[in-house]
Amino acid sequence: LVRRPRGSTAMPATIVSLRVAALAALAALAEGWSAALPSSAAAVSPRSAFRSAMAPARAAPRLDEAAEAEEWVGAASYSARIADSETVFDIEAIKGILPHRYPFLLVDKVVEFEAGVKAVAIKKVTTNEEFFNGHFPERAIMPGVLQVEAMAQVGGIVALQPPVTDPEEGGDFFFAGVDGIKWRKPVVPGDTLVMEMELVSFKKRFGIVKMKGKAYVDGKVALEGDFTFALVKAK
Repeated sequence: LVRRPRGSTAMPATIVSLRVAALAALAALAEGWSAALPSSAAAVSPRSAFRSAMAPARAAPRLDEAAEAEEWVGAASYSARIADSETVFDIEAIKGILPHRYPFLLVDKVVEFEAGVKAVAIKKVTTNEEFFNGHFPERAIMPGVLQVEAMAQVGGIVALQPPVTDPEEGGDFFFAGVDGIKWRKPVVPGDTLVMEMELVSFKKRFGIVKMKGKAYVDGKVALEGDFTFALVKAK
């Protein structure tokens, strides 16, 4: 501790030196802070600097929203994406071939057809199907046996036309057997079941047709198996 002599107005040299040293240290510290900050931030108050630092984080959701808006596809594009191929047989033509009617007509349209050989048909599965009332109320799944029936009807579109049968002679094909049926995934409301049935053999003498088939949902196999049908001619 340095005391100033009583009655003296001059400040001792020691005190002056200490004060000068303290001021120099503060000036150096301030200069160091200024160098660490961008030039534009040197004159910014701490509160303003905090607000500036937080601004990018607050603006980020707006950028995300803009990105989501750019990814929007819209109804027209989706409609074009899921457009079906050209229809070969519409529902009215199918009714002229198959004897089935609502609620058991399970083919909506045929999009490919090679007479006496094979066919590709579509069944659009909706939540309004009668069978969903009981199968199952808490989890709607198209019954596997009805998937098999739908494929059999596609087979009927091949078998009930020339050159397999003569429509003038009349008659119907009935199930005689199914083999190797495998369900790969559940079929639910909103699915489009695309079915292909191909004739493997036809024994005209006995009226026996054998076919193989696969059904797809979104490009993945939902059902496959081998089918046998027997022709029962009209009396």
